[in-house]
Amino acid sequence: MNENLYARKFPLPALLAVPCEAWALTDAYKIAGVDIDAGNEAVRRYQSLAAKWRHPAQLAGLGGFGGLFEMPGDPSRALAASTDGVGTKVLIASEVGRYETVGGDLVNHCVNDVLVVNADPLFFLDYLAVGKLNPDVAATIVSGVQEACRKHNCALLGGETAEMADVYDPDHFDLAGTIVGLVERAAIPNSQTVTPGDAIIGLPAIGLHTNGYTLARKLIGTDEWSTSFDGSTFADALLAEHPSYHDAVRAIQGVARVKTMAHITGGGLLENVRRTLPSNVKAIFEQSRWSVPPLIEELCRRGDLNHDERYRTFNMGIGFTLVVPLSDAQRAKDAAPGAKIIGWVEERRDDEPAVLIHPARD
Repeated sequence: MNENLYARKFPLPALLAVPCEAWALTDAYKIAGVDIDAGNEAVRRYQSLAAKWRHPAQLAGLGGFGGLFEMPGDPSRALAASTDGVGTKVLIASEVGRYETVGGDLVNHCVNDVLVVNADPLFFLDYLAVGKLNPDVAATIVSGVQEACRKHNCALLGGETAEMADVYDPDHFDLAGTIVGLVERAAIPNSQTVTPGDAIIGLPAIGLHTNGYTLARKLIGTDEWSTSFDGSTFADALLAEHPSYHDAVRAIQGVARVKTMAHITGGGLLENVRRTLPSNVKAIFEQSRWSVPPLIEELCRRGDLNHDERYRTFNMGIGFTLVVPLSDAQRAKDAAPGAKIIGWVEERRDDEPAVLIHPARD
């Protein structure tokens, strides 16, 4: 593939060749029980509430991947914090009795969130809620948390284990965590530095990571989880661990100026990338520049997902994005395994979407 950023660039009207119905969502994810629009509306309401009072040391409002708080006694640095969970991936882990990887999923997800603001993790706290406490299962889950923390030199300070028989079925559990990291304020990415002509680097996803499982479980039933798929089984593909992008990002930063970053989680490329761009630019992606994991391709086929549905529901093969100057793009691509030049930045008119994705051509 020619990695020249503009080698296969389509004119804007090419996107309009996508059938009109692709932009009128039936929203398969909503039908499955998750309403992304409702989630976005909830965040807007949270932001409205938070705007009524803000702590003087708070450096950013709600809605980012990680919140920022001025380091007490050292205004040149900031604490970065994020809270998240593993989602309904835990139901698959419970059903097949495999608990070794969900702790790593949780920590890596949170590490990636504070990595967006360029922070290195300091410490982590986990929350494990169960219907009936099984010490062996709980220890296996927390051992995954501890190992992922060790790999990031991040202290597991403690957490909470809650047994709630009235809330969860005996074999079910939920897992969430909070991470706190540290960043030099001068090193916090500034979206206002993004300009037309910049390149977008994508780091590969290896599966669903920690999003899209409500729909995935509707499309691939429990009776199929032991079925062979892509060299292993559906259960293996569904439980593939959410990777940390920390080392890859630091390698890219060693050779390129990184202007802004995004962790591609719930909402996909369409929702997450726009959160890190100024209002006067748009991101253009060409899906032919990267590969979609077989599991996601299978889910899109089974769900007959249109263009918007698939790029809003799943990561579609990209787990993390970085915007760099075009002159740094090739060095950035070469610095991290699997990295691709997947798009570019253009000037945006007020009536245009902030993110456009050219679908792959046959």
